[in-house]
Amino acid sequence: MRTVLQRVSNASVTVDGKVISSMDTGLLVLLGIEDADTNADIDWLTNKILNLRIFNDENEVMNHSVLDVDGDIIVVSQFTLHALTKKGNRPSYIKAAKPDVAVPMYEEFIEVLEKKLGKKVGTGIFGADMKVELLNDGPVTITMDTKNKE
Repeated sequence: MRTVLQRVSNASVTVDGKVISSMDTGLLVLLGIEDADTNADIDWLTNKILNLRIFNDENEVMNHSVLDVDGDIIVVSQFTLHALTKKGNRPSYIKAAKPDVAVPMYEEFIEVLEKKLGKKVGTGIFGADMKVELLNDGPVTITMDTKNKE
């Protein structure tokens, strides 16, 4: 699993002109899934996302997690995070999981994240043409990959 996390002041997802998810302070999580991903990847990544100390404390030091600030989360599936760009100018998405694998993993990821967060997580619609708006706070943007845990 590969993700791009953005600390946001607000974010929303719109499909066909209708806002389907919106939030104020929290994390916008763009999530890419590949065939090799497992429930262990879901567990590691959800723990990391929830406990990553990237929100400011009273001294303006990034010392709080999304749990500490009672922030919200929106998760948007994004297969393009697995783009291979080494050869030519057209990205290859061969590593991105097909919907029959990706959809159940995406749904499980959301379910586990909600359980650990203790509240509903906003989402996009898998495979839809989505318009994602956000106000990146900081800016703070972090990438993580469960196959490269640096």
